[in-house]
Amino acid sequence: MNKKTIKDVDLSGKTVFIRVDFNVPIKDGEIEDDTRIQGAIPTIKYAIDHGAKVVLASHLGRPLKDKKKAEEKGTEFDPGKYSLKPVYEFLRSHSDLQLHSAAGEGVSPESGGVALGKAEIKNDAVFFVEDGVGEKVEEAVSRLQSGQVLLLENLRLHAGEEKNDAEFAQKLAKGIDVYVNDAFGTAHRAHASTEGITHFVETCVAGLLMEKELEFLGKALNNPERPFVAILGGAKVSDKIPVIESLIDRKVDKLLIGGAMAYTFFKAQGYTVGKSLVEDDMMPTALEIEEKAKAAGVELLLPTDHQVVDSYDPINSRKAIQIEFTNAGLVGLDIGPDTAARFANALKGAKTIVWNGPMGMFEEKPFDEGTIAIANAVAEATEKGATSIVGGGDSVAAVNQAGLADKISHISTGGGATLEFLAGDILPGVEALDNK
Repeated sequence: MNKKTIKDVDLSGKTVFIRVDFNVPIKDGEIEDDTRIQGAIPTIKYAIDHGAKVVLASHLGRPLKDKKKAEEKGTEFDPGKYSLKPVYEFLRSHSDLQLHSAAGEGVSPESGGVALGKAEIKNDAVFFVEDGVGEKVEEAVSRLQSGQVLLLENLRLHAGEEKNDAEFAQKLAKGIDVYVNDAFGTAHRAHASTEGITHFVETCVAGLLMEKELEFLGKALNNPERPFVAILGGAKVSDKIPVIESLIDRKVDKLLIGGAMAYTFFKAQGYTVGKSLVEDDMMPTALEIEEKAKAAGVELLLPTDHQVVDSYDPINSRKAIQIEFTNAGLVGLDIGPDTAARFANALKGAKTIVWNGPMGMFEEKPFDEGTIAIANAVAEATEKGATSIVGGGDSVAAVNQAGLADKISHISTGGGATLEFLAGDILPGVEALDNK
């Protein structure tokens, strides 16, 4: 962690632009999972506690991509689905940010940046402006007082954000004294708000959440306590090749592979896998990975049994069988109980654990059982002294669903960013920050 953080700079009276990750699930105007918002609160509070005027910016979904799809299909596009207004309402109602308001003139969220008098502001500290750049935003930013927070509208409503357009980035930077990146989940993207803006702001640092991500993941990659065990799941081997190779090169002690990606390994070994998901073109790569692991002295564990259904009767045919007994009509959807116990045993005595990806079709019960079993095993190993890092939507969801979030050392907010970091790739949003 050789990057400066928000703790290394003077924030008093400064206008601070914090790139957060508020890309949260919203249904009927209500936030269904506030994990990412809660993750950003410590950095926001730190900034306002130290006298900053805070500008928050995030993306939500892929509105322009979805708009293009709607146009091609001749269907209606609803931009309201991509508004951060529900996040603004959440911040006002469910956080204590408003308790940090400084007295003085501010901006009205309803009017998109029109000044209000002191009496009307009262103790409100969180505001919203219905754009990401432009006159409304500039006026709202200029009227912010120390201790107040202004949330901008979804930046991806502008094409310049994902294109990392220099002109758009310069507009984002207008009136900003300090840039803080606290959105690890988007750090692998060179977008205007994650990389471009840093060319127009003199001071660019990491937020508290970003700092935590880099410290945990960095230590796991560069100086892990051993034994070091990695668990990888998910659908495709192709998605995880750089991570697998990186972990083998760094001599992880054990590599546990589950999920649909395991079937590519099995088919490459000559097993019948029925109608289970397989990447045929990746079978030679799977064999190469096994050889590399063997040569490096890395113990590579694959499932020994799995939960299957008959493709002609998926509702009533679920059963657990050994891998070698799979026939042509079966589909594997989860690891079996023997594998879950074997994987759990492999975690005993571990000092560092990294887990990314589910063990089966986690989104459909009862095929979440294997993933939940691994979540319990990781939590138990953590309780016995391991440092555990869990990343990836489904594995994080499993930990939360099992009520084990507080028993994991670190839950990463990054999906693709976590994978790219573990693969040893340079993340543009991190590289752009000031070095210590």
